Amino acid sequence: MESNTEMAKVAIIGGTGLTSLKGLEITRREEVTTPYGQPSGPLSYGQLCGKEVVFLARHGDHHTLPPHKINYRANIWALKEAGVARIFAMAAVGGIAEDFPPEKLAVPDQLIDYTWSRKNTFFEEGLEEVVHVDFTFPYDEGLRQALISACREAGVDVCESGVYGATQGPRLETAAEINRLERDGCTMVGMTGMPEAVLARELGLAYATCAVCVNWGAGRSDGEITMKEIEASLTVGAERIRAMLEKLIAAL
Repeated sequence: MESNTEMAKVAIIGGTGLTSLKGLEITRREEVTTPYGQPSGPLSYGQLCGKEVVFLARHGDHHTLPPHKINYRANIWALKEAGVARIFAMAAVGGIAEDFPPEKLAVPDQLIDYTWSRKNTFFEEGLEEVVHVDFTFPYDEGLRQALISACREAGVDVCESGVYGATQGPRLETAAEINRLERDGCTMVGMTGMPEAVLARELGLAYATCAVCVNWGAGRSDGEITMKEIEASLTVGAERIRAMLEKLIAAL
């Protein structure tokens, strides 16, 4: 796949509930192949608020890819080859911290990886030397501040920091696991934050996440977590993300 200088430099990765982007005027969709296999779906190029962007649905156009089956390396490689320099990743998560209830947004500044068996690096074959990438601060601070400012402009309540705990999935966590995550310092829990973030770092792409809380973590509310509960929170949260994105893209 050849890079095209006219391609979009800003990418939006949509998570659960954001397999499409309202207001995105798609000009073309491109099926791509990478050395790491097929991405989750075609890259959608278009205009959002008068700016060129490329959109990729992380779980596929019809939300059929579970978190542990997503080809993260192919997704990030495809965006890099498309000329993308900045990635804004949207994610649906569970709330752990008391100030991060369902329907609220957050822009995490740290993460802890609890996943396993996922292909999590580009640096493993045919190396001239072993490569260690600094990951002290996993999210690009400039992009984080852009997300926070866009939330403020849109009048959307947001947690301006947080620790994303990335679990394997696709099952939800036990109450004891959420307690452990809280002891570790996690304020939210999701299933797609890694290795997406570190792969972007390995390819030199600026990357930040905007998370929407769609349920309290296990044991943080009465009873079991239901899909009905998640879908209701996601409907509201997705609209807040869309309002934020309009301000974000317009300001870039």
